[in-house]
Amino acid sequence: MAVSQSTSTTKVSRSQLTVELMWQLKRLGAPSISPDGAQAVCAVAQPSVKENNIQSAIWLLSTLGGQPRQLTQCGDKDGRPQFSPNGDWIAFVAKREQNGQKDQEPQLYLIPPDGGEARRAGHVPTGVDDFKWFPDGQRIAFVTWVWPHLKGFKAQADKLKEVSAVKDTAFATEDAVYRHWDHNLPMNRVPHLCVLDIATGSVHDLLEGSDFELQRRDTGANDFAIAPNGKRIAFVHDPDRGQNPAPRMALAQIELRGNKTQSIQSVLNDRAWDFSAPVYSEDGLQLAFLASHQKISNTQPNRLACMKLPTSSVASQRALAWKILSAKWDREPQAPLMWSEDGSALLCKAEDQGRQHVWRFDVASHKVSRVVEGGTVHAFDMAAGRLVTLCDRAIHPGRIHVQGVDEAGHAAAPVSARMESFNDDLLNGVAMGDTEEHWFKGAQGDDVQVWLHFPPGFKKDKKYPLLHTIHGGPHTGPGDVWHWRWNYHVFAAQGYVVANVNYHGSSGFGFKFLDSITHKWGQLELQDMEACTDWLRKKPWIAKERVFATGGSYGGYMVAWMNAHVKPGRYQAYVCHAGCFDWVGMFSDDAYGWHPQELGASYWDNMKKIHAQSPHAFAATMKTPTLVIHGAKDYRVPDAQGLAYYNTLKAKGVDARLLWYPDENHWILKPANNVVWYHEFFNWIRRYDPAFQKKKQG
Repeated sequence: MAVSQSTSTTKVSRSQLTVELMWQLKRLGAPSISPDGAQAVCAVAQPSVKENNIQSAIWLLSTLGGQPRQLTQCGDKDGRPQFSPNGDWIAFVAKREQNGQKDQEPQLYLIPPDGGEARRAGHVPTGVDDFKWFPDGQRIAFVTWVWPHLKGFKAQADKLKEVSAVKDTAFATEDAVYRHWDHNLPMNRVPHLCVLDIATGSVHDLLEGSDFELQRRDTGANDFAIAPNGKRIAFVHDPDRGQNPAPRMALAQIELRGNKTQSIQSVLNDRAWDFSAPVYSEDGLQLAFLASHQKISNTQPNRLACMKLPTSSVASQRALAWKILSAKWDREPQAPLMWSEDGSALLCKAEDQGRQHVWRFDVASHKVSRVVEGGTVHAFDMAAGRLVTLCDRAIHPGRIHVQGVDEAGHAAAPVSARMESFNDDLLNGVAMGDTEEHWFKGAQGDDVQVWLHFPPGFKKDKKYPLLHTIHGGPHTGPGDVWHWRWNYHVFAAQGYVVANVNYHGSSGFGFKFLDSITHKWGQLELQDMEACTDWLRKKPWIAKERVFATGGSYGGYMVAWMNAHVKPGRYQAYVCHAGCFDWVGMFSDDAYGWHPQELGASYWDNMKKIHAQSPHAFAATMKTPTLVIHGAKDYRVPDAQGLAYYNTLKAKGVDARLLWYPDENHWILKPANNVVWYHEFFNWIRRYDPAFQKKKQG
């Protein structure tokens, strides 16, 4: 079976999609819709290879037609804009200079949608991570990292000044959760929830003096919800306060009196479960959230859940009844959740077979339906009968659309319409090939999906090299998506047929498929990759002697695993980006608490089991040339993994090249560095492409 997204394969344009062109394209952020549904606002980022940076500004879009309008000019990192509930203001996060005071940490700024100068809403010494408006439009709740033993923000400011003056760079901790992705978490500080009054600029820490703290990893606006009456805030908190390397979150609720905390009460704390993404219904009587039954397994998906709330304070309530709503829906809902206007349904994103849609889940009947179809929907917002989405596809970067919805959350007239054309001028006249969805028989006789991305002007009577791009995770499921760091059509424009296999363990195909690789990493995935290669090598348009495999993160693990387990010569060369090489050494990463759950044991309890899933234990059979890429600030897969793999290959006399970045993390994000990444990638593949070398010599 094949499903094609066609641009044109019969006429080749004068230009092709290059990495240099890709870095000229604007990158759109999540949209926020105005209360009347007439406008939306988003951040628009403009990269620059020359300046080696990315600047972003706030833009206003119309849901009724008309041209987008740039709102902010002076900032270089203006982001996360949100309309106020009354539509008078747009709040955003930025680091700017105002009245001679330069922000040392990100602050909240306000700008009228009609335009004008943005003003700082108030000064938060410890900075603002993320935020939400209160329903009255007069206050903003936000996340910041504080020293929990201090009282008042003057004390916080004094402590920050004291710490900033210290010359040494030592980091000392006794916490189990102490770093994330590419940075140490602020030393001796924890994330708290605060409230800012926009009229006075005053700030209050709602968790001050309590034992409550928000989760330390990826803390953001999805971790809390404000009740419609503004008197309660439900929030996700860490009951272990950073002492569990694989934490399970609980839910609590703040009772407010004005801008200050009256009481804080745990609402839901069941150590068998992990809870997230709370959201109040429009009447404030129900709290929906996500729940994952971690006692069964760490791969258990999030489920939609709901509880009814009492009308009075929960302080006297020992336990509130709650229930799972989506147990029979074999897809995983993602944050944020949003109630329909009439309270009959929840809207959310969820993956489905290589695409990501906006879904409507009926609370009473538990029926599920698609509201907006991807591609990949990355973000959405809804108000006044209109739903705006940020969605991309493999053949185009993110675009913002508006879709009519009724009060129950069903798609309705007007049908989806585009709200901007930021990248159209650059992409017009650029030739891109087709993207097709296919299925083949993989491990255990299961149907496995592969996405094929074809070169411009592809012809079935010609021969093309095959380039596997193996996704990370392993529990992700990309397909119909525009990938900035591994752009399938930038690869295809070089003349490759690009294959992206959603191997066993991938998300979006049901829990059984996702969980099938647990405690036996590498086995089923390898069978899938090999079955796909066999299937494609039989195609008359694939050159059997020009086959390459590349991957990042878990995909990098897979190419290292393939190097050890696949007969040399079947793949001409590998590219291993940020790949896992040694599961014992990987215990230095920022997610070490999940290793025993995924691999089936701790290395000190069962080294044999760990080594059975570790590429380094099979290094004796590695013979295929490999480009190894890694960033020194990668804490998810520490760069010692890449260096050990590269050193092993060199010591064995295997052709290898190392591309190492001292200032990059798990991804290569700086524009100039990323351009080098792509060219190193292409040059390495060409070095081992017999047809390219023959043409070069000729």
